[in-house]
Amino acid sequence: MTETLGTWIDGVEAALLPADDRGLQYGDGLYETMSVRDGLVRFLDAHLARLEWGCSRLGIPFQPAGELRAEIAAALARAPARAILKLIVTRGSGARRGYAPHGPIQPRRVLTLFESAALPAAWRGGIGLRIATLRLSVQPLLAGIKHLNRLENVLAALEPGHDAVFDSLLLETSGNVIAGTMSNVFIVSRGQVLTPPIDRCAVAGVMRGIVLRECAALGLECQQRELTLAQLYAADEVFITNARIGVVPARRVGEHSFSMNAIALRLADHIESLDA
Repeated sequence: MTETLGTWIDGVEAALLPADDRGLQYGDGLYETMSVRDGLVRFLDAHLARLEWGCSRLGIPFQPAGELRAEIAAALARAPARAILKLIVTRGSGARRGYAPHGPIQPRRVLTLFESAALPAAWRGGIGLRIATLRLSVQPLLAGIKHLNRLENVLAALEPGHDAVFDSLLLETSGNVIAGTMSNVFIVSRGQVLTPPIDRCAVAGVMRGIVLRECAALGLECQQRELTLAQLYAADEVFITNARIGVVPARRVGEHSFSMNAIALRLADHIESLDA
């Protein structure tokens, strides 16, 4: 069981939110889940840039600044060699009932530090995935940002069979593959790395962005394209990504197996070696 090593609300160690917080009432906010190694957050600038972008999209007047970075540094003083730091920003408490915020807005930030551990070495041989029954709804206004409304992911993770695999892949309403419940998905086809565009639904993961960037650095052709189930099953390699796990190859999706993982492992090792 993952141990919580500390929670801070607006810079003060505490664990209770006001009942009128809009993140609790309406899911009105965003979050970042960040990997900590040896007292440092990996790709912190990318996480804070996505958070700022998401706040702008939702109209939450919050900009990551020196105060937040100081609070992150204080939390990291308690971190073991490997940890997870989760940052939630809500619109704050509502002055009165209703979806529309009224009165002055004071965003609230919540930092929680969790223990973590490296993935078992067996992951290099590939993990198992399945296709979820649930279909992700399309909402371009929310696409990409990591908002607090994750009931679709919760329901997919509650489906029978989910606990028997590493993650469940989600299709959008068109039937195309879009992401995992907690990951982004890539395939390798004839040496080309492909991942679905995140302009209709799902989260634009920080690690997804790192992979897109580092493919160019490694001389790998990488494109964002719609991905059908048939293309997924016909792929040479399949791999998933998120900030905690990095790049992890799949050995099977349902009854379909994949015997190649050279490009996934090349990306995994390269990204693991990065300082930023």
